[in-house]
Parts: sequence; structure tokens; C-alpha cells
Amino acid sequence: MDKPLHRCMTKATIAEGDDLRYSFNWLVARRGILKVMPDALVCGNWRIPCEQIDEAVLFSIWSTVPGFVLRVRSGGTIYQFGLNWNPFWTKELPFAVTREKGKLGYSTYSIIVRIIGLGATCYLIWKHLSR
Repeated sequence: MDKPLHRCMTKATIAEGDDLRYSFNWLVARRGILKVMPDALVCGNWRIPCEQIDEAVLFSIWSTVPGFVLRVRSGGTIYQFGLNWNPFWTKELPFAVTREKGKLGYSTYSIIVRIIGLGATCYLIWKHLSR
């Protein structure tokens, strides 16, 4: 068995399709180790052979914490891997990849959670100041 070229922690999902966004799907996403092998991407029981990758896009995300989202289309399934920033991802990879700057959108769920959080914070501040 080949030795991995790179190993890193990831959150991964097949529930987002082409969308690049914060959503409930990321809350329940698979957590594990992504292994970049010379001939495949491996995450848990997912094994995506490089020769079966139809399209790979590496989005550079600069939000609160810099990182990447790797979107891989293979055999009709779209995989997304959330990745911490690491110089490995800026170098040549064992599969063809398009590099783009990305911006994460917000799902309805994500917006509602943020509004509730902001409301609760404002309430607690008001409660503390009105003593």
C-alpha cells in the first residue's frame, strides 16, 4: 500500500452539491482524516481514485480562519472537504485541480441561528446592564 502524500483533519459532506455555504449539513458532516494518496483521495470508507475524478476545484476561503474547500465531482457524486490552511494545498496535487477564490454563502438555517445568537447576546447584555 502506498504511503499518503498528505494527511489532514477534515469535515466532509456529499449533501451540499455545488453550493459553497455555511449550513446544517456541515454541522453533521463527516469528520475524519483525509489522506491524499498518489492515486486516490481517502476519507473513512470513501475512496475516490484520481482517474475517476471528473472535476476538482480547490476554493481558497478567507473568512474568520483561512482555509480551503475542495469540491470533487466523481461518478455523479459531489464531495466537499473543508480543509485548514496548509502549504500542501498550494502545490501540485496528484489530480487535476482548478484553483479559485471562494466565498461561503449562508443557508436559511445558518442565518436563523445567527439571528437567535445575536438576540440572546443582546438580551443578556441588556439584562446585565439593567441591574
